[in-house]
Amino acid sequence: MKQRVQTLLREKFERDVVLEKPKDRSFGHFATPIAFSLAKELRKSPMVIAEELASSFNESDVFESVDSLKGYINFKLSENFLNEYASYVIENPADFAKGKHKEKILLEFVSANPTGPLHIGHARGAVYGDTLLRLGRHLGYDITAEYYVNDAGNQIDLLGLSLQLEAQNTLFDMSVELPEKYYRGEYLTDLSKIANSEFGKDILLDSTRQKELALWAKDRVMELVVSDLKDANIEFDTFVKESSLYSDWDRVMAKMGDGIYEQDEKKWIKSTQFDDDNDRVVVREDGRPTYLAGDIVYHNKKYEQGFDHYINIWGADHHGYIARVKAAIEFLGYDSKKLEIQLSQMVSLLKDGEPFKMSKRSGNVILMSEIIEEIGSDALRFIFASKKCDTPLEFDVEELKKEDNSNPIYYIQYAHARIKTVHKKSEKSEKEISDAKLINLNADADALLFDALLLPEIVEDAFNSRQVQKLPEYLKTLSASLHKFYYDHRIIGEENETKYLKLLNIVALSLKTGLGLLGIEAKDSVYKD
Repeated sequence: MKQRVQTLLREKFERDVVLEKPKDRSFGHFATPIAFSLAKELRKSPMVIAEELASSFNESDVFESVDSLKGYINFKLSENFLNEYASYVIENPADFAKGKHKEKILLEFVSANPTGPLHIGHARGAVYGDTLLRLGRHLGYDITAEYYVNDAGNQIDLLGLSLQLEAQNTLFDMSVELPEKYYRGEYLTDLSKIANSEFGKDILLDSTRQKELALWAKDRVMELVVSDLKDANIEFDTFVKESSLYSDWDRVMAKMGDGIYEQDEKKWIKSTQFDDDNDRVVVREDGRPTYLAGDIVYHNKKYEQGFDHYINIWGADHHGYIARVKAAIEFLGYDSKKLEIQLSQMVSLLKDGEPFKMSKRSGNVILMSEIIEEIGSDALRFIFASKKCDTPLEFDVEELKKEDNSNPIYYIQYAHARIKTVHKKSEKSEKEISDAKLINLNADADALLFDALLLPEIVEDAFNSRQVQKLPEYLKTLSASLHKFYYDHRIIGEENETKYLKLLNIVALSLKTGLGLLGIEAKDSVYKD
């Protein structure tokens, strides 16, 4: 709808046109400030230009009126245009809000270390990434979802040690002195029991077998991670293991050329040449590669696949890695501008207004699986997508269990279910409803129709701006409009019953499509009425 108007205006004005929604609906459906941008070029006031441009529009099938106001040009869409578009949407529901973009994108997200189950910090990036993935694919982008498994380095060694400590303390009832740093959680107890059953007691007692135990355990932990993600309706196309990349280390280092130098028996990358605060170590004195080294080989592998664009979703604590990774990409001979980094901030949980208490399963974090058990995956996905990802998020799990208007996901699901209930009460046939013409509507119905047809613009904007929270915001607003319309207007048995039912079908389609893009299935049953 908006794209159609922009295309018409681009052809008329021979330039791209910015369209906005007027604050006052009575002014029209869209407005453009183009007169302000033309003022200097034409040496006229914006108000004069706007009046001249508005008066230049002839009778149109698209616009009912084109007016100027204080330098803005306001467009009111014609009833026929809205009716035809609405009918097309109803007849082609699977195509609603879809796009035809062709760009190939590699989207990497979550990428948590395989040393324990996912916690709520991981969950936020997971939901954000998967929502971005769904939006992009709906718009036609060819997106590959990838998980980078950090299965090399000290954290894996620590997993082996932690598993042995857990087994010795809980399984074998030994009194073992605990180090300052080790992993905790009930999952380690479960893993130690499995390891004892598969390999015998020795692997859990012999310190020389820690590496063997760690390599086995990381794969079992990844199974937990994949299971947690699946419970949240999140799946990946590819998994890349860090441990599989180091065979390519020498070749990649050679590609870096003068970007690498030796000093103090270490190898460094000249990342300060690309706005990093300091040059960074990539190989330690003992020859072991650093965490950054793995990232360099991994990003070389990414770029060699020839995607048009790369998106990484990292935790906010990785902000300092951006400059050094982009420096490496430039030294490898690639365009670092093709790499986009989105940061995911932390989450704080409350329960009845008090800090959410961690369970014995989690050790020292709140697990993603715990929250899904508390509120369900739909509520988790909705609340995690409902606020800008790079800002902190706090919510109360008890609020998301309520079946009232204070719970946003309930409020939206109730709107969709309410429409289905209204249709069940009607004796009108599907053909009568689909054949109805949405013309001569009252102001409330016209406004609701326009809002319901705005979904394509919302989807495009949410993806392009990387602000997926715009979709849940839209769904809440549309649901509020639907509930108000329901209370203000009788539907069944009225003269406009078929028109109203068709209008409600369009609202339901917007709600269902929007929820689907959030990874949530729309409900048809009414909780209460």
